[in-house]
Amino acid sequence: MTNSAKLAILLASAALPLAACSPSEYQMRSANSVAPAPTPAKAKNVILFIGDGMGISTVTAARIYEGQKRGESGEENVLSFEKFENVALVKTYNTNAQVPDSAGTATAIHSGQKTNIGFLGVGPQAARGSCADTLAHPLPQLGEEVKEKGLALGIVSTARITHATPASVYARASDRNWEAYVEASDEDSGAVCDDIASQLVGTDFDVALGGGTRSFYGSEQGGRRLEKNADLPAGWVARTGGTFVTDREALAAAPMDKPVFGLFGSSHMDFMAAPDRDTSQPTLTEMTSQAIARLKNDPDGFYLMVESGRIDHAHHGGRAGPALEETVEFARAVQYAVENTDPAETLILVTADHSHVFTISGYPRRGNDILGIVVPPEEGGEEVATATLASDGKPYTTLGYANGPGAIANMAERPVPETGMAAVQQAAIPKDSETHAGEDVALYATGPGSERARGVIEQNLIYDMIRKAFGWE
Repeated sequence: MTNSAKLAILLASAALPLAACSPSEYQMRSANSVAPAPTPAKAKNVILFIGDGMGISTVTAARIYEGQKRGESGEENVLSFEKFENVALVKTYNTNAQVPDSAGTATAIHSGQKTNIGFLGVGPQAARGSCADTLAHPLPQLGEEVKEKGLALGIVSTARITHATPASVYARASDRNWEAYVEASDEDSGAVCDDIASQLVGTDFDVALGGGTRSFYGSEQGGRRLEKNADLPAGWVARTGGTFVTDREALAAAPMDKPVFGLFGSSHMDFMAAPDRDTSQPTLTEMTSQAIARLKNDPDGFYLMVESGRIDHAHHGGRAGPALEETVEFARAVQYAVENTDPAETLILVTADHSHVFTISGYPRRGNDILGIVVPPEEGGEEVATATLASDGKPYTTLGYANGPGAIANMAERPVPETGMAAVQQAAIPKDSETHAGEDVALYATGPGSERARGVIEQNLIYDMIRKAFGWE
C-alpha cells in the first residue's frame, strides 16, 4: 500500500463520528490516552482551626493590628495561616437562614450536611426543640467516626466546651441551648434526650479543654437546674480513669498517657485583652500545645478541633480591639501547630464558621492606628481628605459595624468616637448585640489533602476534605 493510500485511510478514520466507535472502545481509548493521576497523600492527623466569626475583614484588620504591635505599619504583615499554599472561599448559609449561626455552620463542617440555624448534628427535617425529632433525624458526626476508626480525638475552645462550635464535634440537639438541661417540646412524651454536657462526658474523647464549668454541676454549684447535686466531671473520671483539671498548672501536670478534661471558668474563658484576665487560665496556644503533645502519642493518628470562640463574642459586643487580640492569639496557636507537627502527615485547616458585619473604611493613611479614627494620607487629594469626616463634621473610626451597641454608645453627645482596646466601635443600626454576616469566609489549608481547598465551595464539603485526607472514601 502506498503512503498516500495509508494517509487517506487515516484521514477517513479520523473523520468518523464518535458513534462509529462503540462506547467501550471510546472509553478504553480515552483511558489509555491519559496518564493515571497520582494517588493523593494520606493524612495521619487532621487539625481544624475555627476562628468563630473570623470573617475576611477580621483577618485583614488582625493582620494590620499584629504588625502594628511590632511597630510596623501593619498592612504588609502576614498572619501565620495566610502563608498556607491552598485557599478557598466557603459559603456559610444554613438550610433555613441566609445569615447563619455557629450551630448550623459547625454541624455542616462536622457532618457533611447543612442544617437549620440552631441545630447541632440534627437534620433540617426536625422541629426546633423537639427531643423526638432530635432522635429521629441524626446526622453523621466526625467525632464518632474518628473514634470508630481508632484515632485519638481532641476538642479545644476558649468558649464554653458545650457551646455550639465545640459541641458540633460530639453532640446532637435540635436546640443548641440544651447545654445543661433539655427543655423539650410538649409533644415529646416518652422521648429521652441527653443535654450537651452529658453527651460530652459520655464521649470517649482524649482531650477536651475549654470553659463552661457551670454546665457540669447541679443547681447548688452550677447551672444544671434539673439536678441538685450533679457532678459530671467526677462521673467522667470514674468511668475513664482520666484527669479533670481546672487551671493551667494542673493541665501541665496531668499524666500524658490518660485522657484529660479541662474546664477553665464558669462560662466562657476570659478575653486575652481583659485587664483582669485570670492568669490561671491557659491561653489558646497553651491548650493547643497540650492537646497536640497528648494526641500525637496515638500511633493511629488524631483529629483535633481548635476554636477561638471569643473572636465572635467581642464582635457581638461591638469591640474590635479584643476581637483582633483573640485573632492574633489564634494565629499564634496555628503557628505552634505548624511547627510541632509533621507537615508530611498532618493536614491543617483554618477557617471561620461565619463572619460579622465588621467593616474597614474611610481612606485612612497607610500605617494609621487600626483601632483609631480615620486620618487621611498625605497627597491624597481633597476628596479623600473630606471623606475622613462624617457629614456632621465629626470624625469616625476606621473600624465599624453595620449594627450593634456602638450606635447607642456613640450618640451625638460624644463629639469624638471611642478608640483603642476598650472602645465600642461605631455602628449604623442600634442593637444591644451586633449580628453575624452572610458573606463567604476563607479556608486556608496545608498538608496532605490541602490541594482540595480550591475555588468557591459549600461549607459541608470541608467534612469531605477531612474524610478524604484520612483515606476514608
